[in-house]
Amino acid sequence: MRIRSVHQLKKLKSKIVFLRVDFNVPLKNGRVADDYRIKAGLETIKFLLDQGARLVVASHLGEPDRATAEYSLKPVAARLKSLLKQPVKFLPDCVGPKVEAAIKKMAAGEIIMLENLRFHQAEYANDAAFAKQLARPADIYVSDAFSVSHRAQASVSAIKKYLPSYAGLLLAEEVSALHKILKPKKPLVVIMGGAKISTKAPLIAKLYPRASHILLGGALANNFFKFQHREIGASLCDNDAPADIKKFFKAKKLQTKIILPVDVIVSTKDGQAELRHPEKVQRDDCILDIGPATISLYAKFIKKANTLVWNGPLGKFEQPSFKQGTMSIARLVAERSSGPAYGVVGGGETVAALKLTQMAEYVDWVSTAGGAMLTYLGGGKMPGLSQIIKQ
Repeated sequence: MRIRSVHQLKKLKSKIVFLRVDFNVPLKNGRVADDYRIKAGLETIKFLLDQGARLVVASHLGEPDRATAEYSLKPVAARLKSLLKQPVKFLPDCVGPKVEAAIKKMAAGEIIMLENLRFHQAEYANDAAFAKQLARPADIYVSDAFSVSHRAQASVSAIKKYLPSYAGLLLAEEVSALHKILKPKKPLVVIMGGAKISTKAPLIAKLYPRASHILLGGALANNFFKFQHREIGASLCDNDAPADIKKFFKAKKLQTKIILPVDVIVSTKDGQAELRHPEKVQRDDCILDIGPATISLYAKFIKKANTLVWNGPLGKFEQPSFKQGTMSIARLVAERSSGPAYGVVGGGETVAALKLTQMAEYVDWVSTAGGAMLTYLGGGKMPGLSQIIKQ
């Protein structure tokens, strides 16, 4: 695998670099509530500024269908200014004569942040004309937004037609870390939770031949229970799942590497948390966590792994009564990583759960991506990596 990295760029002084980041962070009362993604992108920003580049930072925030104050990147620019300890000029749009004029006036080592790219529907549409407008004032394009690299959008894909394109340091690290999973040191143990089977099925299928075991939980496991005609009550499941799940059964028996929970914690119709065997779930129950026997079973597999991948919580960990399964798995993955095993954790909720254990620093790679991680490992199309990554 070859990566066209910013490290290969020479003589950046006064060059205008269009840097696509993913600063899609939560806001609260007009301020950044969690700056994890911003901090993750600082290394590339500092590298380019140190080289004397004139830096134009572009991102999206949410999925707006029009320009609104709620989705403005102005608070993000303020937080970036605070972290860098230098001025960050914020522009109220991302294209147009005024934007281009402001960019051209920049001095070496200065930084501008553009308004939300998704305020323009052309961004969603991967519109070539819009991409050309974004590219026009710049000399070089750098992508540090691995987490949207599975999206065919103008600032991610089409823009590369108009500028020489390179990977930022974070994107290069993301790809290198995930590439190790495709050629893992065995045993490889994959832990999958969350909801949508349609997004997880390609990854399960891709990693199945390499994996020792694939441990399932969350609503993902509910889909398998339902396919087996087990009662799941009022539990979350994907009604479109049967076609995706069927491929994991042979002669109506679940493939041997795929492991389902052997006990679950449910919320009863009275709102009480109770332990159930999967065969004993009642019509009014809602499965919200894996049980202690499942934690013990999964721990045996995790403790023998040399490579670990975890994506998706194993229950509704936001509620104290149903957090034990996800928290236990998070601790087990962290304890096994950075030494005995190579551990990768990805997905917004999964990373949030890992952080609650205060053990994230022990995991080899904590990905900023969710869907992009699944797509990359599942062998899906990654428009944002074309021209930048060569396998």
